[in-house]
Amino acid sequence: MIPVFHRLLCGLLAATALSSCSSVFQPVSSGKATTDYRSGLSDMLRSLPPPEEPVVVAVYKFRDQTGQYKSSENLVQYSTAVTQGATSMLIRALMEAGNGKWFTVLEREGLTDLMNERKIIHQTREMYTNGNNKAESRGPSLPPLLYAPILLEGGIVAYETNLLTGGVGAHYFGLGGSTEFRRDTVTSMLRAVSVKNGSVLSHVDARKTVFSMQLDSGLFRYVAFKRLLEVEAGVTSNEPPQMAVMETIEACVYALVMEGLVNKLWRFKDPHLVKPLIEDYLKQRDTEMLAEFDKQGRVISMTPKNIELPESISQEN
Repeated sequence: MIPVFHRLLCGLLAATALSSCSSVFQPVSSGKATTDYRSGLSDMLRSLPPPEEPVVVAVYKFRDQTGQYKSSENLVQYSTAVTQGATSMLIRALMEAGNGKWFTVLEREGLTDLMNERKIIHQTREMYTNGNNKAESRGPSLPPLLYAPILLEGGIVAYETNLLTGGVGAHYFGLGGSTEFRRDTVTSMLRAVSVKNGSVLSHVDARKTVFSMQLDSGLFRYVAFKRLLEVEAGVTSNEPPQMAVMETIEACVYALVMEGLVNKLWRFKDPHLVKPLIEDYLKQRDTEMLAEFDKQGRVISMTPKNIELPESISQEN
């Protein structure tokens, strides 16, 4: 009985030591909550020059249209693969464009709550009205809600997993390690719709890679007769999918501004800033285009770069 008890006691002490070591040597500690959660495109979006006047837009819902759930090899999970708060991300990106000078965003996702609150104000004023002239005692009426000439629609249209997987590993004399990686992608689309006639004014999309990596290492060796030493360590790095979604949304907003400049939907307050920004934007597109500008910096026409211009047009330019 004594050897068995001794083994159990040693195992308990070893487990306690490992748990204490894991808490002491924790690779990543929990930090405090921070504000201004931004992606890699936030600074570029904020640095946009101001327009001639803010563009009034309405956003009802920026939906998750992927229909995908988190993948699992053993269990069935009902958690969605991407965030359900994409509408809030789109509203934030719109309000950050040009440091808040580009868009006037109207609340439409919580329109029912907004109308109920206005109704409560109206009923409260009527309830506590004193005197015969109720119109004067109620005070000034609520101003009408703003309406938007442009409606923004779209959503997260795709979340593709395991587009690229792989790894490498090596072991020698009981010592070695391995690494594995996986690449996923998320795609968002955004379109501007005219409320006047329902026509689609502009349509843009953006795609972002989500990269995950796992690193494992271990030691398996006999240190003495019937004494086996086994050590394992590993770390996994996963890019947050919500950050990738935010970056695709911000890229869509930036592209929407640029496409609006190309299609003459709106203009910069300083027309001389249009040409360098549009040229840089066109270089980032899959099909590079050549743009022609007038003296005020507005886009006159666009031609695919791989198509040679007629000699007469080339001489005019």
